[in-house]
Amino acid sequence: MARSPYNTLLLLLPLLLLLITFSHVAEGYNRLRPADCRPRCTYRCSATSHKKPCMFFCLKCCSKCLCVPPGTYGNKQTCPCYNNWKTKEGGPKCP
Repeated sequence: MARSPYNTLLLLLPLLLLLITFSHVAEGYNRLRPADCRPRCTYRCSATSHKKPCMFFCLKCCSKCLCVPPGTYGNKQTCPCYNNWKTKEGGPKCP
């Protein structure tokens, strides 16, 4: 017995809604409120000997991107905006 397009749509609709919901949750996982930037940047810059410039750029990047990568170094792939913002010379802007 053949399924009608209507029955197929009814079966796929809940799955589609679930996927849309989880994609928005994953997208917003790293999004911070501006008030969350200072503590996250304080931790991010805790292992460097250049704390003032690190904090300056981290706070600038966080205020623009509303994201700070986890840890004290690396992991920038978790925050694409933070990772892709470059200086005029092409180097990374965000610590």
